[in-house]
Amino acid sequence: MNHTNTQSNTIQLDTITLGGGCFWCTEAVYLHVKGITAVESGYTNGYAKNPSYEQVCTGRTGHNEVVKITFDSTVISLDQILQIFFVIHDPTTLNRQGNDSGTQYRSGIYVTSGEQEAAAKAFIAKLIADKTFSQITTEVQFVDNYSKAEDYHQNYFANNPNQGYCAFVVEPKVEKFRKTFLQLSI
Repeated sequence: MNHTNTQSNTIQLDTITLGGGCFWCTEAVYLHVKGITAVESGYTNGYAKNPSYEQVCTGRTGHNEVVKITFDSTVISLDQILQIFFVIHDPTTLNRQGNDSGTQYRSGIYVTSGEQEAAAKAFIAKLIADKTFSQITTEVQFVDNYSKAEDYHQNYFANNPNQGYCAFVVEPKVEKFRKTFLQLSI
């Protein structure tokens, strides 16, 4: 965890990496969340070193499309980040989000510490206990072999709002976030 002092404010930065299907959707939502200081689209937990988008799309690299989120834990908690995550994607269907299917679209929480791992597993257990979902396929693992996606994937929705996928898939997820989490929306 990084600690940065700025005048009288203390910022506590931490990171978590989330796979919720296409990274364009997940990135677009988290860019609108208070306390999120950076969102980067990338690939993680696969076998190849620095795979390309085309390689990941084959499903043969083992990588997942993810977003690495840097957040100020004095503004937003990991639980709040996970609440958003479980509203904006389907954690019940293995290797599928909408029309996107394959291991590269699996639901995943990729942690950087034992504390994050315990918190993520407890959060999922609570969702099951509360009967929010009858099953959850989300994997919880330590982030491994992460690489940043190509530059054209960064801020994709903001740069391509009228592109078909963005207009019909990404925008509704952003709107769902805004309506559900008004207090966390920028």
